[in-house]
Amino acid sequence: MDEQHILQRISALVEEEQALREKAPSASPDYEHGPDHARLKSLQEDLDQCWDLLRQRRAKRQYGENPDEAEPRPVEQVENYES
Repeated sequence: MDEQHILQRISALVEEEQALREKAPSASPDYEHGPDHARLKSLQEDLDQCWDLLRQRRAKRQYGENPDEAEPRPVEQVENYES
């Protein structure tokens, strides 16, 4: 997946995330157990993976390596990174 494709994927995920957040406010007691909450969690994980892959590709390019060798890391790994 090239950087342009990753950025398009990020954009689509962000749009979907914003639409879900506007549709169902988190103040609702049933929200945390609903399908929208599960989808938001999945979107956040997908976004983290996309951002990580983009950073990997850019780092490889910066250091003279092949960016196409970058691969998505498991959700468990990217979710534990600190900002």
